[in-house]
Amino acid sequence: MTPDAHLILASASPARTKLLTDAGITHRVMVSDVNEDAATAAAGPRTPAETALLLARAKAEAVAAAVSTGLVLGCDSVFELSGVPYGKPWEPEVARARWRQMRGASGVLHTGHWLISLDDAGTPVAHGEVTSAVVRFEDVTDAEIDAYVATGEPLQVAGGFTIDGLAGAFISGVDGDPHTVVGLSISTLRRLLAKMGVSITELWA
Repeated sequence: MTPDAHLILASASPARTKLLTDAGITHRVMVSDVNEDAATAAAGPRTPAETALLLARAKAEAVAAAVSTGLVLGCDSVFELSGVPYGKPWEPEVARARWRQMRGASGVLHTGHWLISLDDAGTPVAHGEVTSAVVRFEDVTDAEIDAYVATGEPLQVAGGFTIDGLAGAFISGVDGDPHTVVGLSISTLRRLLAKMGVSITELWA
């Protein structure tokens, strides 16, 4: 076990916090100030999966630089549709257009995980992993899309949908870990912790 095995989540996502809480994992939240657009531009061309891991790492490293000990977890998700990566729509019209593309189709949600362990001396050890899941969408109507976008839910989430929210009614299936689609794979976290000699059971409340 690391000298101080407390988990810090480097994400403002309420869904990720809820996932950890529901899994009985004690943690606290420290939001990074990473500029995602600047980070991806500086890194150059990347696949959607590589971009997800790049941003997860950037967030974890930014928070790790501000703490002395503990385990820092950064996560980021990128949605891929027909080979094209998509982040958060932000604008209603963008979300509507995205849903018109997605309905009746399927895409891949990539979630990058980057875990940094800091011992008492502040020496970092890091491991990362990307998990991906295929999401299949119902052939929703224009009226359903308009109603969904009007709720505001899809505007600030990767791909413009949440499987654990209102859009659950519009998703016909997931091939892979459903937690990946929410934004944090608990089983992936377990593997990363194990590489650092930490059992996930040590973080249970």
